[in-house]
Amino acid sequence: MVLDKDTAKKTAELLLQINAIKLKPENPFTWASGWKSPIYCDNRIILSYPVIRNYVRQEMAKQVEALYGRPDIIAGVATGAIGIGMLVAEQLGVPFVYVRPEPKSHGRQNQIEGYLEPDQTVVVIEDLISTGKSSLNAVKALKTAGANVKGMIAIFSYGFTVAVDNFRSEGVDLHTLSDYHHLIEQASETQYIKEEQLQTLLGWRTDPSQWQP
Repeated sequence: MVLDKDTAKKTAELLLQINAIKLKPENPFTWASGWKSPIYCDNRIILSYPVIRNYVRQEMAKQVEALYGRPDIIAGVATGAIGIGMLVAEQLGVPFVYVRPEPKSHGRQNQIEGYLEPDQTVVVIEDLISTGKSSLNAVKALKTAGANVKGMIAIFSYGFTVAVDNFRSEGVDLHTLSDYHHLIEQASETQYIKEEQLQTLLGWRTDPSQWQP
């Protein structure tokens, strides 16, 4: 769920500007899942642009406080949200931890890196939401460790129904700076894409797992 339309459009504009989001309807990408997609999102590139990473940091921190108050801990989901999560924690002046996809196979076998006490309030920072499974896996690890997870804020979401259902079934509150709807709206208004490309992008969003170029 997008909290602010202006922020959603501005974030989409910036992501397109630095090619963090690439739109190639005529030459689709292949995701790790095997899905064919006319869009590819790599928000880690934000970290290479100081002005844009500061904008994202400030907007995420603002939304954390508006939605949940100041938490005890900010948690980033590895690896994509470690950098931006740490920046948000710095903006809020609170400690930071990050959550691995699974426990390490050696040493202390940590899944959560950093210091976390039971019952501390945590807001999770994520860079990208597709189906939501890896993000919710991080929430599960935090809850298992005794954390009080207030919710999650991500930079961008594709807005898939499966993600909405997954978050709802786990009872996890999710908000994003921007999403697919606002991205396509921004790309169309600024003529970043042509009309035929717009129709391809809208068609893909209807049934992405079965879509073929």
